[in-house]
Amino acid sequence: MRKINDHSLYLVISEEYGQGRSAMEIASLAIAGGVDIIQMREKRKEKDGLVKLGSELAELCGNRGVIFIVNDDPALAREVGADGVHLGQEDIKRWPVDEARRSVGNDKLIGVSTHSLGQFKKANKEDVDYIAFGPIFPTKTKDYFLGTGDAPKVMKIARKPVFLIGGINLSNIDELLVLGASNIALIRGIAEAGDIVSKTRQFKNRITGFEKGG
Repeated sequence: MRKINDHSLYLVISEEYGQGRSAMEIASLAIAGGVDIIQMREKRKEKDGLVKLGSELAELCGNRGVIFIVNDDPALAREVGADGVHLGQEDIKRWPVDEARRSVGNDKLIGVSTHSLGQFKKANKEDVDYIAFGPIFPTKTKDYFLGTGDAPKVMKIARKPVFLIGGINLSNIDELLVLGASNIALIRGIAEAGDIVSKTRQFKNRITGFEKGG
């Protein structure tokens, strides 16, 4: 199983936020900037397109030492050779964690999205490898946000890596790092950037440099 290191930067790729760039182009640029994990989240593609793109991203990430995750579908993750699958709260109704584990195998990663302290506590007890918590700040991808109030508690009780997500940018990321955040997940903060390589590098440097007083 691939290991999730502290101070990891996680990019969720969706072409709808890519300013006309393909998922492969976004991924290649983000990898050049130092991203650690890439998730394919393409809600508008049909199965054949997802298999093709997933296989290409799996090969790209594998060659560059980047963890590759497929959103929603454990069977698709297994088919394209991904390192794991990410499940939202709606996905868990269709693929409970124990079933997802049987599908992808013990050597693959399973991540879960949580949107409340209660959901986080439940996921914290399950056979998952990381937990996303958010959206922390206002974001176009959700019609609500949680704020930072529960973030310190979440990180204190966490038994596995936590990724804060939702509306994070270079202006507010330090607020999360001060609270103890180690891992950050982004969608639009990188995908919409004019210079993805530079923006990815700035986020990565902020995460890794903060502990050193950077």
